[in-house]
Amino acid sequence: MHRLAKLDHRYVWHPFTQMRQWLQREPIVIVSGRGAVLRDVHGREYLDANSSIWTNLHGHRHPQIDAALRRQLRKIAHCSALGLANEPASLLAAELVRTAQNAFGPRASATAPALQPTLTKVFFSDDGSTALEVALKLAYEFARRTGRSRQPRFCSLQGAYHGDTVGAVSLGHISLFHRSYAGLCFRSDAVPAPYCYRCPHNRGQPQRSDARSWRRCRWECVDEIERAFDKQAKRGNPYAAFVFEPLIQGAAGMIAQPPGWLQRATEIARSHGALLIADEVLTGFGRCGSGGPLRSDPMEGLHSSRAATRSSSGLGRRRMPLFACGLAGVRPDFLCLAKGMTGGYLPMAATLTTQAVFDAFLGEYHEFKTFFHGHSYTANPLGAAAALASLKLLNQPAGRRARAALEAAMHQELQALWALEHVGDIRQVGLIAGIELVRDWRTRCAFDLAEAAGARVCEAMARRGVLTRPIGNVVVLMPPYCTTRPQLRRMVGALAEAIEEVLGHAVA
Repeated sequence: MHRLAKLDHRYVWHPFTQMRQWLQREPIVIVSGRGAVLRDVHGREYLDANSSIWTNLHGHRHPQIDAALRRQLRKIAHCSALGLANEPASLLAAELVRTAQNAFGPRASATAPALQPTLTKVFFSDDGSTALEVALKLAYEFARRTGRSRQPRFCSLQGAYHGDTVGAVSLGHISLFHRSYAGLCFRSDAVPAPYCYRCPHNRGQPQRSDARSWRRCRWECVDEIERAFDKQAKRGNPYAAFVFEPLIQGAAGMIAQPPGWLQRATEIARSHGALLIADEVLTGFGRCGSGGPLRSDPMEGLHSSRAATRSSSGLGRRRMPLFACGLAGVRPDFLCLAKGMTGGYLPMAATLTTQAVFDAFLGEYHEFKTFFHGHSYTANPLGAAAALASLKLLNQPAGRRARAALEAAMHQELQALWALEHVGDIRQVGLIAGIELVRDWRTRCAFDLAEAAGARVCEAMARRGVLTRPIGNVVVLMPPYCTTRPQLRRMVGALAEAIEEVLGHAVA
């Protein structure tokens, strides 16, 4: 065993990892990387098929981000944001606001500006959990100060995961992750997520295509959301905010939302006066591409909103906004960003909000209306410099074309997996794909989580030189934007071979 692996075994406690199992084998110790390729201490090369846990947008050691960090290092690496401002953070805040306003376009209704908020203020923090924690605290206090509620309550989606700080955990509804901390958390309510593949209301029969394309329903999940909001309003304490991941829920198992769902759900929340908290930690900065590749919705003419669907898909094709909310035509009151914001280089996050929320915290010193929340590394200059360089790359026409080409190539390469008996659903939104493994695609019979089907498949992929991490029985593919077509083909090929090795060779 390499000496670095021995040191890891002796001293390091890894996240979301059963350490007894970890200590039974030599870990892969990464020492370098370039583009979509990682190298370990033994000189072996691997393709980074999940962008180093969904963060590394442009590939490792991108020359423009490297150069931006070197320039900033010649000035200063860190300074406090408590009582001080700094150059790159000021520039980044302005750029994030500009990017958000471009993503959401002009106000949808000039006659109802209060219903169409504009994001104008940026609060910097450290990671996705803290970005959500900031939004949660701001929404909580805003509801109290505006007289909406003395005891603000929040609503999020079933299967929600919004981070691991206590407030963010309180918004989550994944029992395996959250039940241990129930005694620490406040209570929040959950409404159904549109998990088309396993939805009890979907009367469609499984086909060899994304379940959103063969679903047969009458938007019963949306009706349940409306009932929940109505019920809470009748109690005299309407929800302060509705918290959601737009277009696709990550840790829930890459649950992709059908066209028009998000607009319907958020319109219900808005009609009850709730603020919208959009968690774009996963989906932001171009990761959702054009919002594809779902090409059409066969239920559109029967049960969905034609206008909403056309608006969402048309917006994506026209401008390819960097945020999923922009693709869906939804304007939130809070936009939470992290992960890919610095291109995967440094931990940094941001919570964007409106002038109205900001104004609720203005007052004289003696009134103590200040937002009492902060982080030592808030507005870190190095992180801000990396984020500015990343945004510049994202906004270049060549970058947009490359993402569009990679999205189309992913869709084409993934089609080969439908031939496998143990592939139940393939959910792709832009440059995110979740492949759900099942015992038999015809019955949708799931593997027990204790069987670790997804984990064993990913281990077999690693032996083939492709690294990713599953979410239960869902294998995630989320390549860096620099990934080439041959590299993408190798990722999908390794997945197919690993499924056959671990679960058995069977053709659908």
